[in-house]
Amino acid sequence: MDFDLAQTDALLSTTRAVRKRLDLDRDVPDDVLLECLQLAVQAPTGSNQQGWRWMVVRDQEKKEALAEIYRDAGGDYLAAAAATADPGTQSGRVMDSANYLAQNMGKVPVLVIPMIVGRLTDNATSSAAGLMGSIMPAMWSFQLALRSRGLGSCLTTLHLIQEQKAAEVLGIPEHMTQAGLLPVAYTKGTDFKAAKRPPVSEITYLDTYKNPIV
Repeated sequence: MDFDLAQTDALLSTTRAVRKRLDLDRDVPDDVLLECLQLAVQAPTGSNQQGWRWMVVRDQEKKEALAEIYRDAGGDYLAAAAATADPGTQSGRVMDSANYLAQNMGKVPVLVIPMIVGRLTDNATSSAAGLMGSIMPAMWSFQLALRSRGLGSCLTTLHLIQEQKAAEVLGIPEHMTQAGLLPVAYTKGTDFKAAKRPPVSEITYLDTYKNPIV
């Protein structure tokens, strides 16, 4: 199978966390959403258990309830961080857009909550990695599929501070773990660019942490 590497690389390098450029007024059709989710579940899962589940929230009252939970969990922090950050810096712009999303979460056309069957029974790193590792790849595949179709999203986790409240709003059973919240909408324009990142040669090591790969 021959891939168009230029297209593939562009998709991988320009799928951004979209907040301010989410189109809050344009509907997201079910067929497009389900098409992206169908691609998402091609992702690998631990022991091939295929335990991913997806909660799609369109009901306005439920979206507003989730938005309130989100703001209650971290709204004050985001507002304060946005107010004090330098707007001319990348971190300042990120905090400003994060605060914008928090204030407008209920207006987003669709909220998607990825879930995985199971709960953490202890704090072991392996348990956490195994459980989250069975849903995170599917979440990223979902975001890539959205991007390829002119939609955007942003992985948020603040509401997990009050996960049980969200579970009560949505009727999520106790044996399910929520892995985040993805606001989904068409984007205002599709001209996203690759982000500035450090050379991987500066953050990659060979055989031991003291030995840079180059």
